[in-house]
Amino acid sequence: MDEATAALFPDGFEESALGLLPKGWRACAFTEVINVIGGGTPKTSIPEYWGGDIPWFSVVDAPSGTDTFVVDTDRYITETGLKNCSAKLLPVGTTIISARGTVGRLAVVGREMAMNQSCYGLRGKASDAYFTYFTTCRLVESLKQRSHGSVFDTITRETLASVSVVYPRGLEIEAFESLIAPVMERIKQNLLQAQTLATLRDTLLPRLISGQLRLPEAQAAAEKALA
Repeated sequence: MDEATAALFPDGFEESALGLLPKGWRACAFTEVINVIGGGTPKTSIPEYWGGDIPWFSVVDAPSGTDTFVVDTDRYITETGLKNCSAKLLPVGTTIISARGTVGRLAVVGREMAMNQSCYGLRGKASDAYFTYFTTCRLVESLKQRSHGSVFDTITRETLASVSVVYPRGLEIEAFESLIAPVMERIKQNLLQAQTLATLRDTLLPRLISGQLRLPEAQAAAEKALA
């Protein structure tokens, strides 16, 4: 094991409010290490705010329990709509957590998007992406334990501030990000490819059935889309 790798493994443990932690790690409030971003909704009575090219996330867009990324949304807003509400454009890699309605649903932003006020965007202060996501997964489990396994009905900024998390040193976070980022990117690309194939199916299958398109032409269209 080289010296740089060995440095990632603490040589002992220390007591903390959360029990024994590797030396150099610490227990802290969730909001001490993660920035919380609010969302917003443009006025639905103004058509010019809607139907643009900016994805607008709400809890209905949250991925299923086995998925991670969100790359498309049911509704889109315009630049004008974004400027005239409290929503912000969330960078790729931001974690979204639903705070009202169906509470505790998580998603990682796979393309820049805005979100409504029933969610929070979470960005690690160490400029990490996936460490924040997995830390938030643990936070949701902690909130469920507080509720004795039942569904909790809301998450506020105070809720997030009240939860303690284990936070490693910067070296460990950087090492984790460098290891996990290629895996997560592959997952995202697989999702995008699956969406492309679904769109092709919906577009080409009716034409194949009706005889408007022959199989070699459909195969060529699929190869071009996936190139």
